[in-house]
Amino acid sequence: MLTVIGYSVHDTIIVSDRIREDSTKRRREPIASIMNRAINETLSRTILTSGTAITVLISLLAFGGPILRPSAFTLLIGFITGTYSSIYIAGPVVLFWEGGAGRTQKGTGSSRAA
Repeated sequence: MLTVIGYSVHDTIIVSDRIREDSTKRRREPIASIMNRAINETLSRTILTSGTAITVLISLLAFGGPILRPSAFTLLIGFITGTYSSIYIAGPVVLFWEGGAGRTQKGTGSSRAA
């Protein structure tokens, strides 16, 4: 459980930091567009990091002894779940929290007609 939480939080912080950086650069764009761009910018790093760790864990599952296999399997599930949650769950939760896809950032105008 700690693996899932730890990796997911670490990767989600990286994505959230990129969203914060992009939101200061692109103030007039909708939140959804900024989030989409930030996730796409960090996607290659996320895939490479988790792919490297997953490759090591698969080799531990294949070639490790009976004592290493349960730990390697647990870590493998944790990395897969953590990667999935940071890409597909964290973004929509923040978008829902911010109030929707068509809204621009606070204080920079809104998408409503005047």
